[in-house]
Amino acid sequence: MPKLNENYLNLKESYLFSEIAHRVNAYTAAHPDKKVIRLGIGDVTLPIGSEVISQLHKGVDALSKAETFKGYGPEQGYDFLREAIVSYYQQNGVAIEANEVFVSDGAKSDTGNITDLFDKDNIILIPDPVYPVYVDTNIMNGRHITYIDATIENNFLPMPDHNSHADIIYICSPNNPTGAAYNKEQLKEWVDYALANNAVILYDSAYECFITDPSLPRSIFAIEGAKKCAIEFCSLSKTAGFTGTRCGYTIVPMNLKFTTSNGSNLSINAMWNRRQTTKFNGVSYIVQKGAAAVFSPEGMAQCKKNIQYYQGNAQIIADSLAKKGIRYFGGVNSPYIWFECPNQMDSWEFFDYLLNHAQVVGTPGAGFGKNGQKFFRLTSFGNHENTIEAMKRMESLF
Repeated sequence: MPKLNENYLNLKESYLFSEIAHRVNAYTAAHPDKKVIRLGIGDVTLPIGSEVISQLHKGVDALSKAETFKGYGPEQGYDFLREAIVSYYQQNGVAIEANEVFVSDGAKSDTGNITDLFDKDNIILIPDPVYPVYVDTNIMNGRHITYIDATIENNFLPMPDHNSHADIIYICSPNNPTGAAYNKEQLKEWVDYALANNAVILYDSAYECFITDPSLPRSIFAIEGAKKCAIEFCSLSKTAGFTGTRCGYTIVPMNLKFTTSNGSNLSINAMWNRRQTTKFNGVSYIVQKGAAAVFSPEGMAQCKKNIQYYQGNAQIIADSLAKKGIRYFGGVNSPYIWFECPNQMDSWEFFDYLLNHAQVVGTPGAGFGKNGQKFFRLTSFGNHENTIEAMKRMESLF
């Protein structure tokens, strides 16, 4: 009889978004005549831009001819896409190298898989509230997690405690779920802390494309010293609507090295390369053709237009909450709006109330941690008409 990984017993009974889907499906089955508006899960609704679609078709066509057929590709990603990502970083004032770029099927996969590189005895520091994947993947590996509170008092941007030690630090900015974004000075303090503690920062920048404030960094590598202590994860899911197409990338600097138990230096870039070439066969050529088009002038213009559409939805939600006197956060530099549940409700209580009385679906803050118990998250990824209708329904309740 095999011995099982019993760390799975320490997980919550259901992944947050699976529980949401279960409750919504039960409601719609019981009330088939009710139109449910979903502003919960962060899935986009606008179609992929025409420039990307054109290149996806070219990728398909290439596979139909012997002279252009592609089989197995490089696990790290095709050079044409890696170089396009390098150029994108350069446009944002950040210098990286192509061999530091690893193309993947999304930031969710990589933020989970990166734990393969680290021993289970590391001290893990994770903000609360937080994207559940960070927590669950470490629980699966049997690691002990230390939480740092993100609250109204610190604007949901916790800063390091210089009297405590951590080995692995998770930062998401702009943040999911709170919408808060660190400025350069704040990130510099985190980088300095990581360097002083010989720690690594796992930096999730999946929502960097929503940053409109030019003073806010779109990459942690805009911070001096970060290449010696940080790994950055990004995704085209929100940038270009690739939630179903699946493509992201992880930046692992060549300068990121740590000392092993025998005193030698080990490159994290080399380790991740070894992990990927062993466990991952790469993103399809077709998808990578489309992904490269995202970073073209035409592709970026089309992506920006879609992002502005979602930013308009965020403004609709924010204006509605402000009208009802509900305190909210995010919505600027972020696709997420994080707000206090009305009438002192708990977040799952508010979820059920909103579903049953307004047929609107959001995400209970409790699913992101104890500090989310009294908060709720809405996303801006619906269409304008549904967003307007959802907020009218909500306004009628309070």
